[in-house]
Amino acid sequence: MDVTIVPHDPAWAAAFAGEARAVAAALPGIVVGVHHIGSTAIAGILAKPVLDILCLVTSLAALDGNADRLEALGYVAKGANGIEGRRFFRKADPAGRRTHHLHAFEPASRQVQRHLAFRDYMNSHPAKAAAYSALKAGLIAAGAVTREAYQSGKDAFVDAAAAEALAWSLGTRGAEP
Repeated sequence: MDVTIVPHDPAWAAAFAGEARAVAAALPGIVVGVHHIGSTAIAGILAKPVLDILCLVTSLAALDGNADRLEALGYVAKGANGIEGRRFFRKADPAGRRTHHLHAFEPASRQVQRHLAFRDYMNSHPAKAAAYSALKAGLIAAGAVTREAYQSGKDAFVDAAAAEALAWSLGTRGAEP
């Protein structure tokens, strides 16, 4: 499937808020927090029009036992989907286009801190966010339109920026990049 990126849409914040309420209501006593992550949560950058949602749960076992409640909201369970300690769900519109990715973790997972630090770092460092946006545009312009090629083209930047973000969030950073 080809990747499409679009300019930031301020409506994504409200769409996230509505979906977060629905997810939390579907899993009472299991969801302990819901956060907007990914490129749609970073102001002013190009993004795939897919909301990434970080869902903190009391336990993955409790979530697994109630996954049907997310399925009732239109989500499809994909297991860990390559990341240990995660449960991944995706949702699509009636035409089959992905609209939501839900990443569920227990609160102590290192992935939680990584995702939140990356989002906050990018929003606090507009030049770094702009570089990320430019990289995405360049990948699409160069023909990296499959999901795999697009993701692979971003990996080095994201890994480096995530390391900077974690150091920044922990207050161990030196000079600002």
